[in-house]
Amino acid sequence: MTKVEGKGGSGAADANGGAGETSVRMSVEEVSAFIDEVFPQIHHGGRIITIEAIRPMGARLRMIRHERTVRPGGTISGPAMFTLADVGIFIAILGALGPVPLAVTTNMTINFLRKPAARDMIAEVELLKLGKRLAVGEVALYSEGESAMVAHATATYSIPPGAMGEVK
Repeated sequence: MTKVEGKGGSGAADANGGAGETSVRMSVEEVSAFIDEVFPQIHHGGRIITIEAIRPMGARLRMIRHERTVRPGGTISGPAMFTLADVGIFIAILGALGPVPLAVTTNMTINFLRKPAARDMIAEVELLKLGKRLAVGEVALYSEGESAMVAHATATYSIPPGAMGEVK
């Protein structure tokens, strides 16, 4: 898969009105600036989630290991992993659709597969479906430097009317 870092996409929609498998509408820098503007509370206490790449229908994020993400026992906490997965899908949607601040999570499930190491967490995000009203995605979470997945999440997001260019 080709990673698109720092480059805007074509913005062309596919025949079904979706973002298509090849378009990236916002770069890493554009999405980061948009998040800083509309969702600054995500960085309360310091910036620990960073966007490493945005690609067609996906993204890669990193959550920096920080004392607030580590639970008793020395592992990354479940709520921190859940947050990373949820933010990851939102970032992938922004990359595919452009600035859509009112896209919201309607359902999310996470399965914790093994004990994560107390180091940076990597999120590999894929959008499985990007329709006019709903987006469905999955996230694989890994401890940095390890190939074994530590958690797997799926989520559905509601896309607000008008986000895909249709009449409200």
